Amino acid sequence: MIWLLILCILLLLLISAFFSSSETALTAASKARILALETDGDHKAKLVNKLLSNRKKLISSILIGNNLVNILASSLATSLFLSEFGSAGVAYATIAMTILVVIFAEVLPKTYAITKPDETALIFAPVLRPIVVTLTPFTRAIDWVIIKIFHLFGSDLAEKANLISAHDELRGAIQLHHKEGGVVKNDKDMLGGVLDLKELDVSDVMVHRTKIVSLNADDSAEEIVDQILTSPFTRLPLWQDDSDNIVGVVHAKDLLRELSTLDFDISKLDIQQFASKPWFVPESTRLQDQLNAFLRRKAHFALVVDEYGEVMGLVTLEDILEEIVGEIADEHDLEVSGVHPQSDGSVNVEGSVPIRDLNRHMDWSLPDDEATTIAGLVIHEAQTIPEPGQAFTFHGYRFHVLRKHQNKITSLSVHPLE
Repeated sequence: MIWLLILCILLLLLISAFFSSSETALTAASKARILALETDGDHKAKLVNKLLSNRKKLISSILIGNNLVNILASSLATSLFLSEFGSAGVAYATIAMTILVVIFAEVLPKTYAITKPDETALIFAPVLRPIVVTLTPFTRAIDWVIIKIFHLFGSDLAEKANLISAHDELRGAIQLHHKEGGVVKNDKDMLGGVLDLKELDVSDVMVHRTKIVSLNADDSAEEIVDQILTSPFTRLPLWQDDSDNIVGVVHAKDLLRELSTLDFDISKLDIQQFASKPWFVPESTRLQDQLNAFLRRKAHFALVVDEYGEVMGLVTLEDILEEIVGEIADEHDLEVSGVHPQSDGSVNVEGSVPIRDLNRHMDWSLPDDEATTIAGLVIHEAQTIPEPGQAFTFHGYRFHVLRKHQNKITSLSVHPLE
């Protein structure tokens, strides 16, 4: 009789270990890998995904099963020790079962499961699936009781799901793998750039109007051709009467084609005749939408306007792609990064450098919600237009203004604080 009780207790502890390791494995299993295995036809992976599709019911079933076998094992142990040691057996049973449950039914199985979560989940899923189905009526009854208790206290928290967006979950996974060494910085930046396309507007990546190289339609053909040939850009906006009055976009290849038809007689050239119609987009357009629009229209160039129709800048397909792959340079690009690391750990930065570019280049985390450029961030945080020599500390960095032209910060030094 005694050996039968001991055997039952050990069996119950083994079942408890099964529930504990199952809970850890299924919550820690890689969703991406399990989904890939299911796509390849793995039946066990399909069972794992079915279990994870209703995580609340899964966890409830595991907790019910685990508590049931632990309580039953403790009851049998108490009965056994009472028969052997009398009233002192309660204390002996408590001590013995606490040690056995903690070591063999909790810590040991969970430690193993966390080291091999995917493999453990695939092994236990076929056994756990019928258990969850069997315990479903009990989990529903418990959920009903819990909801009534919440309602009794005037709260409906039990009916609300605290969901994390897929983007935030992916971003967190990328950051975690980067810290653990599983994802190199360049890959992390590229993956983060893809996720950012849905969160950024074209105004965050556009070339500001003050940096646009444009053509005056009233200039002579010789002057316009000379400007196009000396420019590093293949597409240039064409304006007339006023720089905000964009009447077309000139492509260097279209210019060459037109000159060829005129036997390269520049005097016969009419720029507006072959200039393409300008495409205007709102500055609030999401980068993902603009990328799709570029692909749909087979276009590479758009002018950005504000709510009043004023030209604020321009955005190209290359600008959007650079948010994913980083700076794209060719033999005609002017190499002006504006970021110059110093030997003392500080970085001299031109005020017009975008915060996102600086973060990517230096692997920093300066916020870019309220400003696009590093100068804009300093002005926003300081709530004033600082003078050269002034210094500010915020977001874990020391900002020292080096130069200013009129009301624009042209250069500053940034030093990360330890």
